[in-house]
Amino acid sequence: MMAESGKGKTELSLEQYVTIEVFGQPFTFKSDADASTAKAVADFLVNEVDRVESELSEQTPHVTRQAILVMTALNIASENFELKRSHLRFLQKIRRRSERLLRTLDLAVDEGGLR
Repeated sequence: MMAESGKGKTELSLEQYVTIEVFGQPFTFKSDADASTAKAVADFLVNEVDRVESELSEQTPHVTRQAILVMTALNIASENFELKRSHLRFLQKIRRRSERLLRTLDLAVDEGGLR
C-alpha cells in the first residue's frame, strides 16, 4: 500500500491484515510481517487454541473459553521463555569460544607464528 506523507514523499507500508477464527468468532489484526508469516503465526495460534481446548475438555467437561485462552497463552509464553533462555546460552557459548579463539590467534601473532 502506498501512502503520501505530509512532506510529499511516498512511503511504503508493509502492514498486512489477517483474520482468524477462534471459538467461531472472527478476529482481524494488523501485522507488519509479510503475508505468509502473518498467516503462519495466526494458524499457529488457532492450532494451539484447538489443541488446548481438546486437552482441557478431556480433563474437565465444562472448561471456559477464558481458561482455554489463558492456558494457550501460558503454553506459548513458556515456550518463548525457554527459547529465549536457550538462545542466550547459545550466544554465551559462542562468545566464550570466540574469545578463546581470538586469544589463541593473538598469541600466535605475538610469537611470530603468523605473518
